[in-house]
Amino acid sequence: MAANTTVQPQKIVTAPPPAVKRTRRFTPQFIAWVLLLIAGLTIGAISGLHVMINGLGVTNLSDELPWGLWITVDLSSIALGAGAFTLSAAVYIFGLKKFLAIARAAVLVGFLGYSSAMLALFIDIGRFDRFYHPIIYWNVHSVLWEITMCVVLYSTVLVVELFPVIVESTPLKKVKLLVGLSHFLHRFTPLLAVLGMALSLLHQSSLGATYGILTSRPFWYSPSAPVLFILSAIAGGISLTLLVTILSGKLLGRDQVPADVLSGVAVFAGLMCLAYLYLKLWSWAATNYYSHVPDQRLGAEVLAQYTPYNYTFWFGEVVFGALVPAIFFLWGRLRRNRNALILAALMVIAGLVINRWNMTLSGFVIPLDWSPGVAEVFPVNHYEPALVEWGVAIGIVSYSWFAFTLGARFLKLYPESRSVKTGELIYKEEADAHH
Repeated sequence: MAANTTVQPQKIVTAPPPAVKRTRRFTPQFIAWVLLLIAGLTIGAISGLHVMINGLGVTNLSDELPWGLWITVDLSSIALGAGAFTLSAAVYIFGLKKFLAIARAAVLVGFLGYSSAMLALFIDIGRFDRFYHPIIYWNVHSVLWEITMCVVLYSTVLVVELFPVIVESTPLKKVKLLVGLSHFLHRFTPLLAVLGMALSLLHQSSLGATYGILTSRPFWYSPSAPVLFILSAIAGGISLTLLVTILSGKLLGRDQVPADVLSGVAVFAGLMCLAYLYLKLWSWAATNYYSHVPDQRLGAEVLAQYTPYNYTFWFGEVVFGALVPAIFFLWGRLRRNRNALILAALMVIAGLVINRWNMTLSGFVIPLDWSPGVAEVFPVNHYEPALVEWGVAIGIVSYSWFAFTLGARFLKLYPESRSVKTGELIYKEEADAHH
């Protein structure tokens, strides 16, 4: 009889999949990029200090033309920060959870856009010691006061939304009090998304109303300006978030977000471009083709004669800034090409900046008392930014790009970021907790 033998089952031990460690290696390209941005920051700091010491007299601004390059930077920065409220609303209000993969980056882009705008205004007001006056001395009848308060409040909302990300990504996560506070604030994210959308829509439209309600400057006057500012800001803000996501992924060797998220964001941007283009063409037709308001027609003739306004409007704003990128975003074959997405996003951003420049300068070029009979008495205003104005603008742009570079490198902005080589999650622990 065979002896009874007991076979012991073998215990199979499976090792946990290795997490991809975050690299801290600084490539030569990264170092060169950072040094370039530091040089820009230095130029901006020197230029800003020069303005604060000597006043606005060192610029080419004047009583006749008080808004120039800095206001263009201000308006563009605020518009390009609109991706924050748009994508936050998509996630927390409309339930499109897949966009959570890019929402954190959008919030950082939004904060940098708004802080850049405040830096531009800080220099532009000429009295930096009085920058806080709108908060203390309320002028409720002023559109600019309402914009100021909305910008301050929405910037606060963005700081609150960024706080948990900063705590999670830095040694601050070892401080229990801060971790508890970040978890507490995270519970209010849906409420913050609603509040942020309300504040952002309010002041984005008010920026357009700043121009559109001025009947004393007929070329600016347009009831559709507030809606145009909203639509262009949404398209530009989404495009900038898309651009920095793809570029940072290329530089860091990562797929920052899944391909379907990039495609969805691109489709949304393309639809916003079409909506903006539709309303813009009807706005132009209503004020320049179907109607014959003498002052508006005279303003168009002055701009056509003395400035490249017609070229920048039709090519820069309409074709290059809206129509072509809409085709890139909505055509499936091009949308799957990330280089095509980069090009389309750059075109939308450039078109938005051109639009804000045209809006700012077009009304001031035509003097309030100008008419063909008194052209010698009231000449057309001309403006070219002074070197110090360019220096400040370079500094502000360098600040925003420098801050996002550090954020993309060291903060956990993309919870679904994957290594291009291995396909594994970059932030394994946090991603598991998220899912």
